[in-house]
Amino acid sequence: MEQQQKIKRLRLVLFPLPLQGHINPMLELATILYSKGFSITLIHINFNSPNPSNHPNFTFHSIPHSLSEAEATTKDAISLITHLNINCVEPFKECLARLISNALDDEPVGCLIADAMFHFTQAVADSLKLPRLVIRTTSATSFGIFPAFPLLLQKGYLPLQVSRLEEPVVEFPPLKVKDLPVMNMRNPEKFYELISRAVSETKASSGVIWNTFEELEQPALDSIAKQLSIPMFPIGPFHKYNLAYSSSSLLVEDQSSISWLNTQPPNSVIYVSFGSLAVLSEAEFLEIAWGLANSDQPFLWVVRPGSVHGSEWLEPLPNGFLENLGGRGHVVKWAPQQQVLGHLAIGAFWTHSGWNSTMESICEGVPMICRPSFIDQNVNAKYVSNVWKVGVQLENEILERGEIKRMITKLMREKEGEEIRYRVSKLKDMAISCLKQGGSSYKYLESLVNHIHSLGH
Repeated sequence: MEQQQKIKRLRLVLFPLPLQGHINPMLELATILYSKGFSITLIHINFNSPNPSNHPNFTFHSIPHSLSEAEATTKDAISLITHLNINCVEPFKECLARLISNALDDEPVGCLIADAMFHFTQAVADSLKLPRLVIRTTSATSFGIFPAFPLLLQKGYLPLQVSRLEEPVVEFPPLKVKDLPVMNMRNPEKFYELISRAVSETKASSGVIWNTFEELEQPALDSIAKQLSIPMFPIGPFHKYNLAYSSSSLLVEDQSSISWLNTQPPNSVIYVSFGSLAVLSEAEFLEIAWGLANSDQPFLWVVRPGSVHGSEWLEPLPNGFLENLGGRGHVVKWAPQQQVLGHLAIGAFWTHSGWNSTMESICEGVPMICRPSFIDQNVNAKYVSNVWKVGVQLENEILERGEIKRMITKLMREKEGEEIRYRVSKLKDMAISCLKQGGSSYKYLESLVNHIHSLGH
């Protein structure tokens, strides 16, 4: 007991990237570390800011971003992240230095935990002699390909060429060139540079925290540990620690999703959501609408305002489209996704294959229909469909209503769908058991806590 009193309570400073798919896991991680006795401060950019009143146990400090309106509202996430890595250096350094110098004697700042895409934070932490850990909010499998970008460029897999998209990438089976974690850009060098910096500054850090679990991604975790020679802490799934998480959604969640699901039969509903960034053409939007309508399955469809080119919301739908379905379809602007996926009525999840969505689906034993948009989603979709075999992938470049209907039928009514459902239920069991005493994530969290204490003293 006396020994415990001598141990100072460490304050951890967390710095999330201001995008929905990065803020959620960072705040979940903050809640996990708070439950382990650490004090939590979040530095956040005054852009897409989390709501401090939802997280009364944490201290929040806001820093300016110096982005122009065009930069702040861009749909180009790579440009945004690149600008933030330049513009935030001074305000971040000033804020962090102030937190360190103002820290109480019995609550010193132990370390910085930054999103790995904020590569500039390593130099700042070094200049202040503060250890830095990084959180990766993607799969380990997709991140494991980033260090090989120089090789992939040398071998001509990158930049992407239409003529080579179907070629296997022999270094990373079962991926084809089209599955590599890149995006079609006019200036791909900017993306390669960002990834190169993220990898080198992750290698320079004191360790990586992953929202995954060893049983799911052991080969990738082993490979990354070997390449980077730093400690790995796969402590996921973050959202299943049964702590009192507050919503960190930047969009208002429509609770009618749940009341509508309550009226549907078990395992019957297709939940459709393409995350917080993807944008569809009007033609794609209509093929999805008719594919869902023709499938004869009930569906809950999230359509973000502005997510269809040239439209505010549902204007492209034919007159009377939803009414003619007689209540079989329910469309919302945003849904409480973890609650939705845990609902007994959900039978499948049509997803963009972002990592948070993939983990949440696995944790609820929900099979997936994958339609990735870019970067890590491409790898996740291939692993869901071809390696873990807990979903199917819409592979054709052009969305087509007949193919959509076929995929839904395969998953919901055919033998292959039953086998997929069985496999994802097994992965769900693994995801839950790894958090229990003696489980892999439980042990890694203990190691992480000890590691932070050793860095902070």
